[in-house]
Amino acid sequence: MAQLTRKRVILIEAESSYGTDPTPAATDVVLVTDLSITPQSSDVVNRDVVRPYLGSSQQLLANTRVECTFSVEFCGSGTAGTAPRYGSALKACGLSETVSSGTSVTYEPISANFSSVTIHYNVDGVRHIVTGCRGNVALSAEVGAIPTLDFTFTGIYNAPTDTALPSVTYGNQATPLIFKNGNTSSFQLLSFAGALQSLNFDIGNSIVYRELVGGTKEVLLTDRAANGSVTIEAPTLAQKDYFTAALSDTALGNLTVTHGTTAGNICRLSSTKVDIGDVSYGEMDGVTMLEIPYTLVPSSANDELSIVYT
Repeated sequence: MAQLTRKRVILIEAESSYGTDPTPAATDVVLVTDLSITPQSSDVVNRDVVRPYLGSSQQLLANTRVECTFSVEFCGSGTAGTAPRYGSALKACGLSETVSSGTSVTYEPISANFSSVTIHYNVDGVRHIVTGCRGNVALSAEVGAIPTLDFTFTGIYNAPTDTALPSVTYGNQATPLIFKNGNTSSFQLLSFAGALQSLNFDIGNSIVYRELVGGTKEVLLTDRAANGSVTIEAPTLAQKDYFTAALSDTALGNLTVTHGTTAGNICRLSSTKVDIGDVSYGEMDGVTMLEIPYTLVPSSANDELSIVYT
């Protein structure tokens, strides 16, 4: 029987023991877009044998793992002080979670004791269980569109099974807001509140799958190099000279943007550790724009960024 692409679901739950399926519940379902899975991603080893005739050699597959990508709308849970449904995914990207009841949920980088998640991906009755998942997250925000957090996970392969689509209960993901004036505020880059067209951020995790003789299958997070870019309407040099700032090696600056207006659905990305790179010109609607890349540089342990929901 044909499997319908539209009939898919993904459940994500934090693991208490690495690589062990915690069996996600109906309330672990996450509302996502752009959902894709590579159910078998292997290193191909070609035997390349020599024979007295032409033809291919057998290929062997090694280090088989699973890769899963999806996006979630950049929105809160709907209740201040309650983590969004995708909070476990953020933690599996090398972030800590600090909940202040009734007030806020804060995610900040860590450099040890990384969380992991199990993903249940079901496509119209075929279920893939992906254990030991760790990954990367990036923010994409552009005026006139819904901002998204874009996740890429690598996990341990388990054979799929014929399993009916589960009954699920969606929640803790508020209705998103368009990235635009009125919904989005408090933008600053190096203490200048420019006219923002787009903002991109990537936490820049290095993810490695390892499967050694005598060892265990594991997905490791081995490094982080947070980076991104902004596109703003070009200011005069008197207003803000980003060209000179890019060449300065003496100080780091700030980046902040707040999206949302109602408690429970306010999201803020902020950093005080911004180092901008070479500035270039762009154009939009006949107006000159500046395209400014940046990196986030910690000055002490894990202090280069925060994502806060209020």
